Amino acid sequence: MNHLSINWKRFGALPSAWLLFLQLFILILSPLTNSNMSTHAISWCLSALVLILIAKIIQLSPIYTAVGTSLVVVALTLSGIVLMGWGSPSILAAANIVEAAAYIYAAFGLLMYMFADKYLTRDELFAAAAVFTLFAWAFAFLYSACQTIYPASFGVTSASQLSRSWLDLIFLSFSVQSGTGLSDILPISPAARVLVALQMFCGVMYLALVVSRLVALQYIQHKPPSEG
Repeated sequence: MNHLSINWKRFGALPSAWLLFLQLFILILSPLTNSNMSTHAISWCLSALVLILIAKIIQLSPIYTAVGTSLVVVALTLSGIVLMGWGSPSILAAANIVEAAAYIYAAFGLLMYMFADKYLTRDELFAAAAVFTLFAWAFAFLYSACQTIYPASFGVTSASQLSRSWLDLIFLSFSVQSGTGLSDILPISPAARVLVALQMFCGVMYLALVVSRLVALQYIQHKPPSEG
Protein backbone atom coordinates (compact mmCIF):
# COMPACT_ATOMS: atom_id res chain seq x y z
CA MET A 1 0.00 0.00 0.00
CA ASN A 2 2.86 2.36 0.83
CA HIS A 3 4.48 1.67 -2.55
CA LEU A 4 1.19 2.43 -4.30
CA SER A 5 0.81 5.76 -2.49
CA ILE A 6 4.35 6.74 -3.49
CA ASN A 7 3.52 6.04 -7.13
CA TRP A 8 0.40 8.17 -6.94
CA LYS A 9 2.39 10.94 -5.28
CA ARG A 10 4.89 10.88 -8.12
CA PHE A 11 2.09 10.86 -10.68
CA GLY A 12 0.49 13.83 -8.96
CA ALA A 13 3.73 15.74 -9.42
CA LEU A 14 3.35 15.46 -13.21
CA PRO A 15 0.92 18.19 -14.28
CA SER A 16 1.53 17.38 -17.95
CA ALA A 17 0.20 13.86 -17.31
CA TRP A 18 -2.98 15.17 -15.71
CA LEU A 19 -3.34 17.67 -18.54
CA LEU A 20 -3.03 14.92 -21.14
CA PHE A 21 -5.60 12.65 -19.51
CA LEU A 22 -8.01 15.51 -18.85
CA GLN A 23 -7.90 16.58 -22.50
CA LEU A 24 -8.49 13.01 -23.67
CA PHE A 25 -11.37 12.74 -21.18
CA ILE A 26 -12.91 15.94 -22.60
CA LEU A 27 -12.48 14.54 -26.10
CA ILE A 28 -14.34 11.35 -25.16
CA LEU A 29 -17.15 13.36 -23.53
CA SER A 30 -17.44 15.93 -26.33
CA PRO A 31 -20.32 14.15 -28.17
CA LEU A 32 -22.35 14.39 -24.92
CA THR A 33 -21.52 17.94 -23.81
CA ASN A 34 -23.04 20.05 -26.59
CA SER A 35 -26.77 19.35 -26.29
CA ASN A 36 -27.97 21.92 -23.70
CA MET A 37 -26.83 24.57 -21.22
CA SER A 38 -26.15 22.11 -18.39
CA THR A 39 -23.83 19.99 -20.50
CA HIS A 40 -22.22 23.16 -21.86
CA ALA A 41 -21.53 24.12 -18.23
CA ILE A 42 -19.88 20.76 -17.60
CA SER A 43 -17.74 21.22 -20.68
CA TRP A 44 -16.79 24.74 -19.57
CA CYS A 45 -15.81 23.54 -16.07
CA LEU A 46 -13.55 20.87 -17.56
CA SER A 47 -12.04 23.40 -19.96
CA ALA A 48 -11.47 25.77 -17.06
CA LEU A 49 -9.65 23.00 -15.22
CA VAL A 50 -7.47 22.52 -18.31
CA LEU A 51 -6.58 26.22 -18.25
CA ILE A 52 -5.71 26.00 -14.55
CA LEU A 53 -3.40 23.07 -15.28
CA ILE A 54 -1.90 25.07 -18.13
CA ALA A 55 -1.21 27.89 -15.68
CA LYS A 56 0.62 25.41 -13.44
CA ILE A 57 2.63 24.06 -16.38
CA ILE A 58 3.55 27.57 -17.48
CA GLN A 59 4.67 28.36 -13.94
CA LEU A 60 6.97 25.31 -13.88
CA SER A 61 8.37 25.87 -17.36
CA PRO A 62 11.42 27.97 -18.28
CA ILE A 63 9.21 30.56 -20.03
CA TYR A 64 7.03 31.40 -17.02
CA THR A 65 6.10 35.08 -17.10
CA ALA A 66 3.13 37.24 -16.21
CA VAL A 67 2.10 36.97 -19.86
CA GLY A 68 1.26 33.29 -19.53
CA THR A 69 -0.84 33.78 -16.41
CA SER A 70 -2.58 36.75 -18.01
CA LEU A 71 -3.53 34.62 -21.03
CA VAL A 72 -5.13 32.01 -18.76
CA VAL A 73 -7.04 34.62 -16.71
CA VAL A 74 -8.33 36.43 -19.80
CA ALA A 75 -9.30 33.12 -21.45
CA LEU A 76 -11.26 32.05 -18.36
CA THR A 77 -13.01 35.41 -18.18
CA LEU A 78 -13.99 35.54 -21.85
CA SER A 79 -15.13 31.92 -21.98
CA GLY A 80 -17.20 32.51 -18.83
CA ILE A 81 -18.88 35.48 -20.51
CA VAL A 82 -19.68 33.33 -23.54
CA LEU A 83 -21.08 30.55 -21.31
CA MET A 84 -23.44 33.00 -19.60
CA GLY A 85 -24.82 34.02 -22.98
CA TRP A 86 -23.50 37.58 -22.85
CA GLY A 87 -20.92 37.21 -25.58
CA SER A 88 -21.15 38.57 -29.10
CA PRO A 89 -19.47 36.80 -32.04
CA SER A 90 -16.46 39.09 -31.59
CA ILE A 91 -16.15 38.07 -27.92
CA LEU A 92 -16.46 34.40 -28.87
CA ALA A 93 -13.71 34.79 -31.45
CA ALA A 94 -11.53 36.68 -28.95
CA ALA A 95 -12.07 33.94 -26.33
CA ASN A 96 -11.05 31.26 -28.81
CA ILE A 97 -7.95 33.18 -29.89
CA VAL A 98 -6.81 33.84 -26.30
CA GLU A 99 -7.41 30.19 -25.35
CA ALA A 100 -5.36 29.10 -28.37
CA ALA A 101 -2.58 31.47 -27.31
CA ALA A 102 -2.58 29.99 -23.78
CA TYR A 103 -2.38 26.44 -25.14
CA ILE A 104 0.46 27.34 -27.53
CA TYR A 105 2.31 29.15 -24.74
CA ALA A 106 2.08 26.06 -22.54
CA ALA A 107 3.19 23.84 -25.42
CA PHE A 108 6.32 25.90 -25.95
CA GLY A 109 7.01 25.79 -22.22
CA LEU A 110 6.85 21.99 -22.28
CA LEU A 111 9.07 21.89 -25.37
CA MET A 112 11.73 23.99 -23.66
CA TYR A 113 11.47 21.78 -20.57
CA MET A 114 11.93 18.65 -22.70
CA PHE A 115 14.91 20.01 -24.60
CA ALA A 116 16.62 21.14 -21.39
CA ASP A 117 16.93 17.58 -20.03
CA LYS A 118 19.79 15.25 -20.90
CA TYR A 119 18.04 11.95 -20.14
CA LEU A 120 14.64 10.52 -20.99
CA THR A 121 12.31 10.38 -17.98
CA ARG A 122 8.61 9.74 -17.46
CA ASP A 123 8.09 13.50 -17.51
CA GLU A 124 9.31 13.76 -21.11
CA LEU A 125 6.95 11.04 -22.31
CA PHE A 126 3.88 12.71 -20.81
CA ALA A 127 5.11 16.12 -21.92
CA ALA A 128 5.58 14.93 -25.52
CA ALA A 129 2.01 13.61 -25.66
CA ALA A 130 0.68 16.73 -23.94
CA VAL A 131 2.44 18.98 -26.47
CA PHE A 132 0.67 17.16 -29.30
CA THR A 133 -2.76 17.59 -27.70
CA LEU A 134 -2.04 21.20 -26.74
CA PHE A 135 -1.30 22.10 -30.36
CA ALA A 136 -4.34 20.12 -31.56
CA TRP A 137 -6.62 21.99 -29.17
CA ALA A 138 -5.00 25.33 -29.97
CA PHE A 139 -5.65 24.96 -33.69
CA ALA A 140 -9.20 23.78 -33.03
CA PHE A 141 -9.77 27.02 -31.11
CA LEU A 142 -8.26 28.96 -34.01
CA TYR A 143 -10.53 27.10 -36.45
CA SER A 144 -13.51 28.05 -34.28
CA ALA A 145 -12.46 31.69 -34.24
CA CYS A 146 -11.93 31.56 -38.00
CA GLN A 147 -15.42 30.29 -38.77
CA THR A 148 -16.87 32.86 -36.35
CA ILE A 149 -15.16 35.68 -38.24
CA TYR A 150 -15.49 34.10 -41.69
CA PRO A 151 -18.69 31.99 -41.79
CA ALA A 152 -18.61 28.77 -43.80
CA SER A 153 -14.81 28.57 -43.52
CA PHE A 154 -15.01 24.79 -43.20
CA GLY A 155 -17.32 22.39 -44.97
CA VAL A 156 -17.68 18.94 -46.48
CA THR A 157 -18.07 20.54 -49.92
CA SER A 158 -17.10 23.88 -51.38
CA ALA A 159 -20.78 24.88 -51.32
CA SER A 160 -21.32 24.07 -47.65
CA GLN A 161 -22.77 26.94 -45.59
CA LEU A 162 -22.92 25.26 -42.20
CA SER A 163 -20.75 26.11 -39.24
CA ARG A 164 -18.89 23.06 -38.01
CA SER A 165 -19.38 21.83 -34.45
CA TRP A 166 -16.56 21.77 -31.91
CA LEU A 167 -16.25 18.00 -32.34
CA ASP A 168 -15.88 18.49 -36.11
CA LEU A 169 -13.13 21.05 -35.59
CA ILE A 170 -11.17 19.00 -33.04
CA PHE A 171 -11.43 15.98 -35.35
CA LEU A 172 -10.11 18.11 -38.22
CA SER A 173 -7.30 19.39 -36.01
CA PHE A 174 -6.16 15.91 -34.96
CA SER A 175 -6.42 14.68 -38.55
CA VAL A 176 -4.30 17.51 -39.93
CA GLN A 177 -1.69 17.44 -37.18
CA SER A 178 -1.24 13.66 -37.25
CA GLY A 179 -0.95 13.65 -41.04
CA THR A 180 -3.51 10.85 -41.39
CA GLY A 181 -5.76 12.91 -43.66
CA LEU A 182 -8.90 11.13 -42.43
CA SER A 183 -11.07 14.23 -42.07
CA ASP A 184 -13.86 14.82 -44.57
CA ILE A 185 -13.95 18.54 -43.64
CA LEU A 186 -12.35 20.96 -46.08
CA PRO A 187 -10.89 24.41 -45.40
CA ILE A 188 -12.90 26.71 -47.66
CA SER A 189 -11.96 30.30 -46.84
CA PRO A 190 -8.40 31.65 -47.39
CA ALA A 191 -7.95 32.17 -43.64
CA ALA A 192 -8.96 28.56 -42.96
CA ARG A 193 -6.49 27.29 -45.56
CA VAL A 194 -3.69 29.32 -43.97
CA LEU A 195 -4.47 27.89 -40.52
CA VAL A 196 -4.56 24.33 -41.87
CA ALA A 197 -1.24 24.87 -43.65
CA LEU A 198 0.33 26.17 -40.44
CA GLN A 199 -0.90 23.13 -38.52
CA MET A 200 0.49 20.83 -41.18
CA PHE A 201 3.85 22.51 -40.66
CA CYS A 202 3.58 22.12 -36.88
CA GLY A 203 2.71 18.43 -37.27
CA VAL A 204 5.74 17.77 -39.46
CA MET A 205 8.05 19.71 -37.13
CA TYR A 206 6.65 17.82 -34.14
CA LEU A 207 7.76 14.54 -35.69
CA ALA A 208 11.09 15.96 -36.81
CA LEU A 209 12.04 17.64 -33.53
CA VAL A 210 10.13 16.16 -30.60
CA VAL A 211 10.07 12.49 -31.58
CA SER A 212 13.70 12.54 -32.73
CA ARG A 213 14.63 14.23 -29.44
CA LEU A 214 12.94 11.47 -27.42
CA VAL A 215 14.75 8.82 -29.44
CA ALA A 216 18.07 10.57 -28.84
CA LEU A 217 17.44 10.84 -25.10
CA GLN A 218 16.52 7.16 -24.95
CA TYR A 219 19.77 6.25 -26.73
CA ILE A 220 21.88 8.43 -24.42
CA GLN A 221 20.28 6.84 -21.37
CA HIS A 222 21.00 3.26 -22.52
CA LYS A 223 24.15 3.55 -24.62
CA PRO A 224 27.04 1.26 -23.62
CA PRO A 225 29.70 2.82 -21.37
CA SER A 226 32.35 2.21 -24.07
CA GLU A 227 30.56 4.75 -26.29
CA GLY A 228 30.70 7.46 -23.63
